[in-house]
Amino acid sequence: MGQNAWEEIDFQPADSAGGENYGWNILEGTRPYPDESAQPDLSSFTMPVVEYGRDAGTSVTGGYVYRGTAEPELYGTYFYADFSVGRIWGLQAGSSGVETRELLDTDLMIASFGEDDSGELYVVDLNGGVYRMVAE
Repeated sequence: MGQNAWEEIDFQPADSAGGENYGWNILEGTRPYPDESAQPDLSSFTMPVVEYGRDAGTSVTGGYVYRGTAEPELYGTYFYADFSVGRIWGLQAGSSGVETRELLDTDLMIASFGEDDSGELYVVDLNGGVYRMVAE
C-alpha cells in the first residue's frame, strides 16, 4: 500500500485480535505524510515490515505465502510484486528479522497472485497470462 512516494508491506500475525493501526493517512511507510516534517507519535502505529521507494516501483501488488510442496526451498516465503515495473520479491522471517530479496525482474504487469488447492502460487499478468512460481 502506498500514497505518494513509498510502497509498503504490512504484517498482521495470525493470532492478532485485529485493529492494528498502520498509520493511514498520517504515515507513508515509516515517514510522516503528507507533511514530512511532522513529528507524529509513532508508538500507536504498527510499522511496515518492508517499504520501497519510487526507484524500485510505484504500485505494490500483495501476494501469498508459499505453502506448496513442489518448490520446498520457497516454503514460507511471502511473494509480492510491483505492478508498474514487474519486479517480484520474496520475504521471509530470518534470524535478524525480516529478510527480503528481489527474485525476478519481468516485463509483466503483475495484477495479482493466486494459489491452487495444492498451495502452488501463480502470478497473474494484466494482459491475461498466468504463470506458476518456481524456484530457479
